Amino acid sequence: MTKSQWHPSEDGINFHTRKWVKPEDLNANGTLFGGSLLRWIDEEAAIYAIIQLGNYRVVTKLISEINFEASALQGDLIEMGLTATHFGRTSLTMRAVVRNMITRKRILTIERLVFVSVDENGQPTPHGYTDITYDRDRMPREHSATGSIRIE
Repeated sequence: MTKSQWHPSEDGINFHTRKWVKPEDLNANGTLFGGSLLRWIDEEAAIYAIIQLGNYRVVTKLISEINFEASALQGDLIEMGLTATHFGRTSLTMRAVVRNMITRKRILTIERLVFVSVDENGQPTPHGYTDITYDRDRMPREHSATGSIRIE
């Protein structure tokens, strides 16, 4: 896809991942369990970081303050969006927004999620990127178990 094919929301976020809230995702109050939602966000952010940094080995460094603004019920559909806001030498900072597709309410915003590109020894490694990709051009072409995971 080219940049012109993307249609961000009013806050600049592209929504790509949708989840269906199922019984196993609920808390004792019968609403979406925050831990389930945070697991989904962390996983989606890791996938986004892999594509942006061209490395299967990325780790979560920081997740800023989380303020739940609304929730979701069983059967609701939610969507998660991420956008890169800063490329460091070894890191990527992004912003996340989650909204309920049924109620049209924002569930939460996370202003800063930081992921670090690491080498096979778990040490931070420079990635060499400064801007967002809208393609899969940086997607690693081999599985991490092969030992050759960087795009050159």
